[in-house]
Amino acid sequence: MNDCASASGLSHGLATKILPAILIVDFSICHVIIITFETLPTCHMVDLILEVKMDFVNTSFNMEVSSNSREKILAAARRVAQAHGYSGLNFRDLAKDVGIKAASIYYYFPSKEDLGAAVAKRYWEDLAAVLESLLGESSDPFLALRQYHDMFRKALENDNRICLCSFMAAEYDDLPESVKKEVQTFADVNVAWLSKVLSAAAVVSSQESEQRARAIFAALAGAQLIARSRSDISLYDDIIDSYGVAGLLPVSNHTLVR
Repeated sequence: MNDCASASGLSHGLATKILPAILIVDFSICHVIIITFETLPTCHMVDLILEVKMDFVNTSFNMEVSSNSREKILAAARRVAQAHGYSGLNFRDLAKDVGIKAASIYYYFPSKEDLGAAVAKRYWEDLAAVLESLLGESSDPFLALRQYHDMFRKALENDNRICLCSFMAAEYDDLPESVKKEVQTFADVNVAWLSKVLSAAAVVSSQESEQRARAIFAALAGAQLIARSRSDISLYDDIIDSYGVAGLLPVSNHTLVR
């Protein structure tokens, strides 16, 4: 058997005798290839290394493309859900929006329930990160509260959309259990953050902070919904002002109300 024939057999298996070798690890598929210097001719060794390298590059590229497609689907689904709720999620329309085949969405999300749960989860995860950054950027809890209710306003500025999970909460009876769980978590994240900020502002006692936080969260969601029904952001501003006057939203020298 000549060198080339011998090398061909070794390129698809482990050498029977391992001497100093080149170890190539493809972390993306957890695959290890060992090429021995003793039995593999130089020409084939180079060819095999190049082949493995190209496979690694192609695999990494495909993974990146796959990740980008998933993110685009989630972003498109989020926009739809903020305008039409869970019931408005349609794979065919989403595929058209993203620029892929409808069947391709099933590769990432086997069902509408999987997609809805993923969208709602990503929504509250993004919110949690934003809320933490608000506290990190300023030591003033009153300023953080002002920025918080401004986030509800910004949703209205974005084509008269509302909070995604508020919309889904209105559909609660028709939601799959996994989606319900993420919607509930969204509310919990908001209340927990508000409770922490209210305590930091010494507006209420620690025993009362959670109750006050729930009231503020519900009030802001309600103001957003009323403003959306009229397509009038100024109505949201007026309602927020009234919350300050009534004492629901705490006011400091940084005046929360407009």
